Amino acid sequence: MTVSERDVRTIADILRKAAQQEILPRFRRLGAGEVRTKSSAIDLVTDADEQAERVIEAGLRQAFPGVVVVGEEGVASDASRLDRLGDAELAILVDPVDGTANFAAGLPLFAVMAAVVVRGEIAGAVILDALSEMCSFAVRGEGAWWEDADGRRTDMRVATPVPVDQCVGTVSWHWTPEPLRSTLTGNLGRVAAGLSYRCAAHEYRLVASGNTHFVLFSKLMPWDHAPGWLLHREAGGYSARFDGSAYRPTLHDGGLIGAPDRDSWQAIRDALLTPRNPTA
Repeated sequence: MTVSERDVRTIADILRKAAQQEILPRFRRLGAGEVRTKSSAIDLVTDADEQAERVIEAGLRQAFPGVVVVGEEGVASDASRLDRLGDAELAILVDPVDGTANFAAGLPLFAVMAAVVVRGEIAGAVILDALSEMCSFAVRGEGAWWEDADGRRTDMRVATPVPVDQCVGTVSWHWTPEPLRSTLTGNLGRVAAGLSYRCAAHEYRLVASGNTHFVLFSKLMPWDHAPGWLLHREAGGYSARFDGSAYRPTLHDGGLIGAPDRDSWQAIRDALLTPRNPTA
């Protein structure tokens, strides 16, 4: 199957509908019991996540008959759904509210994401900022772009490479296991700034549009990264797992770094993940 611009626009319409019906009406209006923890105190789910995913899944099944929908909340209740991702002729990954902690705290920094996966390869992506109605798109081999609420289209392009000590990026270090966690946090002074927005969607949008130089993630659940990975790739960026191997949505560990090019990736990887010499 070939994924087209029409396909990703259809998906964007479905995401918008869910945002308007289930997400935005609950923003800053969540009541007692509508926010819950999953795997840890920093892993949250709300009624908005669950209800929006139901609306999105129904819309996707109607628009793309036979599609395998792999949503974050669906996998939370049935982990076997994740196993279907690699073999499906057509699958769509869904993160109904990326940045749930921000959403639950009333911070306007969250998004709705989806990625089209064809026989294990990421072929299309949509990231919707529900509040501004700005939507970022990518189609494999056809580039990445964003459109504002008025339909104005702007092509996305990664930043020009700069030396490591001038790099500004986002670093999601809190899921990193020790001893790498201590190494990573101890090395953040080697870059100009290492930030975290607690929202992969916006972090990928920033790096794909050239407003930051790199992203670094440790936990690789596919709904968090497949959409942004393709956006960044189609904007001209280079990414790889910590060991240099290629990212695939069926791989859930090993960390991921995205940078303007391969040399920048290597320089950032060396700066942030190499233990300091205690005698230096």
